[in-house]
Amino acid sequence: RNFQEALQKAAQSLEINRNGLGADGRELKDQQEILESLEHPSWNRLFHIYDAFKLGISLSTIHKLSKIDKWFLIQIEELLQVERDIEQYTLDTIPKDLFRTAKEKGYADRQLGHLLSCLESEVYKKRKELGINRVYKTVDTCAAEFEARTPYYYSTFDHENELVVSNKKKIVVLGSGPNRIGQGIEFDYSCVHGVLAAKECGYETIMINCNPETVSTDFDVADKLYFEPVFWEHIYEIIEQEKPLGVIVQLGGQTALKLAEKLSKYGIPILGTSFEALDLAEDRGSFSKLLKENNIPYPEFGVVQDAEEALVLSKKLNFPLLVRPSYVLGGQGMKIVINEKELEEHIVDIMKKIPNNKVLLDHYLDGAIEAEADAICDGEDVYIIGIMQHIEPAGIHSGDSYAVLPPYNLGDFIIRQIEAYTKKIALSLKTVGLINIQFAIK
Repeated sequence: RNFQEALQKAAQSLEINRNGLGADGRELKDQQEILESLEHPSWNRLFHIYDAFKLGISLSTIHKLSKIDKWFLIQIEELLQVERDIEQYTLDTIPKDLFRTAKEKGYADRQLGHLLSCLESEVYKKRKELGINRVYKTVDTCAAEFEARTPYYYSTFDHENELVVSNKKKIVVLGSGPNRIGQGIEFDYSCVHGVLAAKECGYETIMINCNPETVSTDFDVADKLYFEPVFWEHIYEIIEQEKPLGVIVQLGGQTALKLAEKLSKYGIPILGTSFEALDLAEDRGSFSKLLKENNIPYPEFGVVQDAEEALVLSKKLNFPLLVRPSYVLGGQGMKIVINEKELEEHIVDIMKKIPNNKVLLDHYLDGAIEAEADAICDGEDVYIIGIMQHIEPAGIHSGDSYAVLPPYNLGDFIIRQIEAYTKKIALSLKTVGLINIQFAIK
């Protein structure tokens, strides 16, 4: 209900591994770099304004360099003062009024955990003990001309809760968050059709997403829409309020998939493919072992967690190598490298952006044809939806490739092999729902 809370929620919605505007240990500390950034508009200048205040750079200097209205700068400066106040306490000693003030200004439990040197779950537990609860307000779609009756909600920390919870059987669909390279509007299309299908089956459908420029956030698509960051704290509190039969994660891209582990840990039913199967599919090394067990051919591979391991492995696999992080979608962090220098630089870059990631190295099949199969499975039967052949060779990411349906020159034998392998993989993963598999043919 205030600018600071809105700003923090916007930062949490960005999908750039930030917990909010700050208080996550990722601040830039190079003063000269910050001063240069303030002069030039960029996607991360907002964060550098926060960093500048944290380093003690004055409001007048920041205003002079950035030309941003002082009112907005004061709002950010006030957040830093709240953080300094919080850091004087521990979780056991923080005053309730200060705790509530922080939540009213948009601080996530994870941010408060960072400031108080404790776990996010401990902050959540303490907050509940103090009775500091999130409430939900109806979005005023009528500009206050008359009473709004649309079930379109956002959360805040206030006293009156406008949310009306029904006794109907409900299903939650997690949205795909912001559109960006590697994760576009196709996932929103999937979410919308998932919502429509659940409605046809008689369930009350609940959509959670933060992007206003999508169809899923149109107020009349789902029975109930929460316009919230696809961020654990927000998702969990909505589920606690609504108590759905389950949550669909496989339609919202990597944004939704990465929440599957916590949903499973907290005993929240995942509708469709289980977290264990999703995790197996996303862990490059484990998935390669599954292929081996099913006698499905694949390039020689290895899994590494640092540059030193990668250099040792490269001598066994031979260049060129395809480098692929685990738990990413849309080709994030994937690259073909042709020598040790490129390999070392890329592994260091991946580990900086995605710490503790398991990176798969496999020998790149130069000149291979790429094809992909889409299928749907109920855990027992597999139905092939279609097989597409890429015009570009393997190694060009599928999101950047043209594909032809049906395949134009694969031949019946290759198509039958793709169908057989697709069925084996889908059943081995105990897939319940959609599956897409990409094949390199050489």
